[in-house]
Amino acid sequence: MTDYADIQLLVMDVDGVMTDGKVTYASDGQELKSFNIKDGVGIKRAQASGIETAIITGRTSPMVERRALELGITHLIQGREDKLTALSVLLSEVNLTPNQVAYIGDDLPDLAAIEAVKLGACPADAANEVQSKANWVSTRAGGDGCVRELCDLLVSHKPS
Repeated sequence: MTDYADIQLLVMDVDGVMTDGKVTYASDGQELKSFNIKDGVGIKRAQASGIETAIITGRTSPMVERRALELGITHLIQGREDKLTALSVLLSEVNLTPNQVAYIGDDLPDLAAIEAVKLGACPADAANEVQSKANWVSTRAGGDGCVRELCDLLVSHKPS
């Protein structure tokens, strides 16, 4: 079993990871997203264990900004399809190496970032190409507790 005690940063995609990947539009055109509360508890536990948290997402959404604020996610990067470049910039800002990072994503825009870090992870319903390259595949689907499962794994590796 790989030791993940040195993971200092958890980076998450949103659509298909923190949500089920569906986009719902209200009759007034407003976009709606649903987030899993258990994922939020997992994120808070990871933060309490000393792991910084970040979001890198290809879309831009006020709901994501609100959720990041609610959860105390300190780094929010929206509107970035080139996730690896965004991750590289973030790592230089926080003075960490890829070997100190866990990244969870579900689709092709996440693939290079997943391959670049120590713990590249994905939900159970991620694209086949992503699942084949990830170090760890959740038993849970995106939006259904996959982030909580990853957070629990990371916390279990931290010294008590």
